[in-house]
Amino acid sequence: QVQLAESGGGLVQAGGSLRLSCAASGIIFSVETMGWYRQAPGKQREFVATLTSGGNRYDADSVKGRFTVSRDNAKNAVYLQMNSLKPEDTAVYYCHAVVRPGPTTPWNTYWGQGTQVTVSS
Repeated sequence: QVQLAESGGGLVQAGGSLRLSCAASGIIFSVETMGWYRQAPGKQREFVATLTSGGNRYDADSVKGRFTVSRDNAKNAVYLQMNSLKPEDTAVYYCHAVVRPGPTTPWNTYWGQGTQVTVSS
């Protein structure tokens, strides 16, 4: 199986920065998309940013110009640099990855357990 381990969450003041990291481990043949979603209290999980293996980047409008997603394909890792943080960015951030465990197996989506980001005003 595939596991995703996140790190880097915490408490920061508005206007500050944080960097989230996520590494995939386990039986991995190839990784297509890696990225981040978030879920604020009382709200549904929402898309934040993703990056495909080919380098195509997709960002939510709410984070454009402030958050940057990047990858290290050799390490099967994805990162989220978050700048100019706002209180409305407070949420649990989840890493996700679309992975194929073997050359003939189907693609599956995996999720990390989440890391809390709290932005104080």
